Amino acid sequence: MDTRTSAPPGAPDESTQFLNNIQAQQARAAAVIALPEHIGSILSQPKNEIIVNFPVLMDDGSHRLFKGYRIQHNNILGPYKGGLRFHPDTRLDECKALAMIMTYKCALMDIPFGGGKGGVRCDPRALSENELARVTRRFTHALGANIGPEYDIPAPDVGTNSKIMVWIMDTYMNTAGYTERNAQQRVVTGKTLECGGSQGREKATAQGLVHCITQWARGRGLTLEGKTAIVQGYGNVGSHTAMILARMGVSIVGIGDHSGYMLNPEGVNTHRMAEHVKKTGAIAGYSKSHGATRDEFFAHKADIFIPAALQNQITEHEAKLLQVQLVVEGANSPTTPEGETVLLSRGIELIPDVLANAGGVTVSYYEWVQNGRNESWELEEIETRLEKAMTRTYARVVSFAEERGCTMRDAAYALALVRLKQVYDQRKIFP
Repeated sequence: MDTRTSAPPGAPDESTQFLNNIQAQQARAAAVIALPEHIGSILSQPKNEIIVNFPVLMDDGSHRLFKGYRIQHNNILGPYKGGLRFHPDTRLDECKALAMIMTYKCALMDIPFGGGKGGVRCDPRALSENELARVTRRFTHALGANIGPEYDIPAPDVGTNSKIMVWIMDTYMNTAGYTERNAQQRVVTGKTLECGGSQGREKATAQGLVHCITQWARGRGLTLEGKTAIVQGYGNVGSHTAMILARMGVSIVGIGDHSGYMLNPEGVNTHRMAEHVKKTGAIAGYSKSHGATRDEFFAHKADIFIPAALQNQITEHEAKLLQVQLVVEGANSPTTPEGETVLLSRGIELIPDVLANAGGVTVSYYEWVQNGRNESWELEEIETRLEKAMTRTYARVVSFAEERGCTMRDAAYALALVRLKQVYDQRKIFP
């Protein structure tokens, strides 16, 4: 269980501190490339902050008011792009921080998208399927023209999936003009294959993360077969990462999620664990591993640690416990600045989220392109394109970090800011 304490009186809450951290990260990277002050100022805040409150009919006949958000950070490179999360702790500042990360992620990967993020404050596990569908459709209706296939394109995130994306698409399509309805299919990405999704999208974030791990190992003359890994979070990203690594000969010796933590020095059967989580919604109750405390989980010796849950999971405390060579951020901002300082001081390398988990938005872009062209690409083509994109970007980040003597996170953000600066320099500020 998570034993961290809340912020002391007068201190910013976790979501506000999260936003402060991302703004500070932008400032550090801006200093590396001497970014003009006016561009840094523009990027320090989102263009649009949308908050909607909408009623939903519950199964018991009552009505409940839900709060939803859509933050549109920047669209200088293209339409706003980013996930929607359904989680009881979804907050405005959290969405602002995540939208900022998306802007830098798309710019780093050279994808013609901007950054956005949003969600609904709810617990999807406590809702029936009918209630979840009504929440999704009412939220989509409340957003109205604030999303669109050429304006703002949502995708799955924590607590959402391809089924929810299909509900959003269907709701949006049914509000469009009759003759334009099918042109709205790409209003979201991460859809089911049957409803316009892309081959390889479900595992794309995990696959991109594994490409980064592979390049890291290759750069150090290491082989992954026989290595060990710990995975925090066993949703889409964590489970697919674990299963891909297991096929490559990496033993997954620890898994944790919102229900607790488990260790198995002999290695967890990742496919069976995925089946268990699909049936029960959590790793709790899986009998082939022994339970562990949060501290025992983080302190368990392994080669690689993959945080794939929520932000701010590796603080100074956890960073001092970890006994690994490499941390690869599957989640968005799972490491606090203080935690990263401890990791690097201990010689633990870190591949930052803005690079490591960029496979998801990359294949989302492929899905968006396919929808626009009425095409369906083969899985082999998707995987080849993704590997090329991740390998190229990883090499650029490593090279920049070595040349400038900075961290990989600073390098990734700096490269993204260089891309954004080029466009601002050429387009200027209207009028």
